[in-house]
Amino acid sequence: MSDYYEILGVDKNATKEEIKSAFRQKARQLHPDVNKAPDAEEKFKELGKAYDTLSDDNKRATYDRYGEDGLQNAGFDTSGPFAGGFGDLNDIFESFFGGAFGFGGGRATNPNSPQNGADLRLNLEIEFEEAVFGVKKEIKISHLETCDECGGTGAQKGSKPETCSTCGGTGRVQQIMKTPLGSLSQVTTCPNCHGTGKIISNPCNKCHGDGRLEVQRTLHINIPAGVDNGSRIGLSNEGNCGKNGGRTGDLIVVIYVKEHPEFKRDGFDIYSKLEISFPQAALGDTIEVNTIDGKRELVIPAGVEQDKILQIKGAGVPNLGNSSKRGNHNFVVKIKTPQSLSAEEKQLYKKLFEINCNKKPSSKFIDKMKNVLHN
Repeated sequence: MSDYYEILGVDKNATKEEIKSAFRQKARQLHPDVNKAPDAEEKFKELGKAYDTLSDDNKRATYDRYGEDGLQNAGFDTSGPFAGGFGDLNDIFESFFGGAFGFGGGRATNPNSPQNGADLRLNLEIEFEEAVFGVKKEIKISHLETCDECGGTGAQKGSKPETCSTCGGTGRVQQIMKTPLGSLSQVTTCPNCHGTGKIISNPCNKCHGDGRLEVQRTLHINIPAGVDNGSRIGLSNEGNCGKNGGRTGDLIVVIYVKEHPEFKRDGFDIYSKLEISFPQAALGDTIEVNTIDGKRELVIPAGVEQDKILQIKGAGVPNLGNSSKRGNHNFVVKIKTPQSLSAEEKQLYKKLFEINCNKKPSSKFIDKMKNVLHN
């Protein structure tokens, strides 16, 4: 697994400025237009992931504690800023260096090439029982869809976008400079078309020239049995639509499970307290207990001790992906101290004390017994 600090060449206590400075230096060295090594592109992407994580306080704190897996489990996007390919590099470099850079002529991004739509995330809270047994939920989302009025062109019917005369349709204007590394082109967004490469003289009245509209949809999602906090369910093609024929993004539903007042979950096992009396602990008993399936019988063995775990096998959470296999329900024994005793009960406890201890109890026997068990 990659060490982001090592990739950037900084100490784990590095400041944000030190991290940014290290990224600038490494980015220039590893840019595929300068570095012709076969793995330059992959290293450049790793550099972007490292910077994207360590420059964000929340991501960095999660990474320091749990690593890359922790970032994914916490719902952070771990694809990095260069995940979309090197068509996005000029935009990335513009944000860091005040202009995009290419070497030896550069890599001009074609603004008319397909652009994939963004993935969307929805946090969904469900009940404890719904997580255990699965449930079908109705959700509402807002996402971008291709404008049905103009078909995504952004222009009114009967008209079409024209190629920008300033940039010739590239969406970029550039200036060539001589450097020790060779010709370096500083590329900036075209001020006339704002990077689209097109001029829309008659914008669509419905989408106002964007080619996409925000639409609210109602979807139904099947949540499988056994999901837990942080579980993710992907719905293909329910994110934002792309541009110029690019694919539609996905909707990622992140599950959050409400706490149960009685049950606690650990993996596929369920835990709960089982309060029993002194006589039940000493002599044993068969009692009814609450499980996620309803009432079940549980045998308490004679002589059971405080904090002993009694178990009903197969009464826990179904394994995700194999609902026929379930965890167990574990009952943690808690022996109840009597808060008040009748005269008859006091006589019985005194008799029991005499038998076990071979002496008469003091007047404070019951109080002491309570304190011992409470502590």
